[in-house]
Amino acid sequence: MKTVDLKLHQHLEDLDGGEYLFAFRMLMVLFRREFSFADTLYLWELMWGMEYNPSNFSKYEEPDRTKGIEASSSAVNDKTLKQYGKFERKNMKTGYAEENCSLAIFLVASVLEIKNRRILTEAKGVDDVVQILGDITSNLDAKKACTEALKLQKKYLSKTKKA
Repeated sequence: MKTVDLKLHQHLEDLDGGEYLFAFRMLMVLFRREFSFADTLYLWELMWGMEYNPSNFSKYEEPDRTKGIEASSSAVNDKTLKQYGKFERKNMKTGYAEENCSLAIFLVASVLEIKNRRILTEAKGVDDVVQILGDITSNLDAKKACTEALKLQKKYLSKTKKA
């Protein structure tokens, strides 16, 4: 949040919520309580598809068989890159593949952005932030949140480009 919305981050810091513990529930249950059941299934499918990385399977192979796979997975060409999910592909292109930037993190940021105005005006403490985020149970649109999350990822990647 510090990179994409400094004003909101600073407000949360001032409320002593800079560690974002109020987002823990969203991440632990992968947004099951924040969205309707159908929207949650949509989100999960979207996250699994967009974060797909074909080289992840080599981690679970037997050590003697992965030697050839590891050598080929380190050099990612355009043909191989097309097999990656959209989110993971952007991370690979910008050099953030090893940083574990999950789409779920950007979804939490998008939920905070959706409630940005209310958090900035009404929240006088961390308890108020928890209350505001608790009020959104099954009242969010998954497609809007995903669109916002992808915009935040793009903004984050552009602001933190690796040299």
